[in-house]
Amino acid sequence: MSEAVIKFDHVSKEYFLYKNDKARFKAIFTNNRGVKKHRALTDISFEIHKGESVGIIGRNGAGKSTLLKMITGVSFATSGEITVNGKVAALLELTAGFSNDMTGRENIYLKGYLLGLENAAVKQIEENIVEFANLGDYIDQPVRTYSSGMKMRLGFAININIKPDILVIDEALSVGDAQFRKKCENKIKELRNSGITVLFVSHSVNSVNDTCDRAIYLCDGKIEYDGSVKEAFEHYNLKK
Repeated sequence: MSEAVIKFDHVSKEYFLYKNDKARFKAIFTNNRGVKKHRALTDISFEIHKGESVGIIGRNGAGKSTLLKMITGVSFATSGEITVNGKVAALLELTAGFSNDMTGRENIYLKGYLLGLENAAVKQIEENIVEFANLGDYIDQPVRTYSSGMKMRLGFAININIKPDILVIDEALSVGDAQFRKKCENKIKELRNSGITVLFVSHSVNSVNDTCDRAIYLCDGKIEYDGSVKEAFEHYNLKK
């Protein structure tokens, strides 16, 4: 079996639940004493190997988003150990990190830097991003003049063209019209066929079947099943 590119070893995650901003501010001085906690994930352990395509399924609130945020480095475990080996492209919050006063082209470089790329590496893929986003003359206009759909297109184009080792996708993502969505789907399939590791969050058995060889079913912050897509959805449907 190929090397593990993602490994969770007895990982748990807790969040503090503040009643309001005043309570959040007060907690700074009380070290969160008396603040209610919410456990989003409990003792999660799994490995994902290079080249695997894995579906992450579960109802809303099951812990899927928390798991993805920890893989992408946005959030950190309360306990346990997480190992991620490789460059991660996350098709989640696509417009995060954009500057509204900078042009689309300038934001390509800004987002590239945020993703850990050197100037020369961004320059190599700049035209591929511009062509994929297909924003015309708007690429050299300030992002504040963009519609939300245009921002999403640019964000998708950047993330999909950085040549990731690990691709994290949220099916709920909307990236414009039907023609552009088809273009995105084809690019994702191309990357998957090239041997990168794919994590795909979805509620659709057909979508997961088309994209993944394996599925992890989360329920109430715990792994209920890890194995075939068919059996994962059988477990999922039993809990509905």
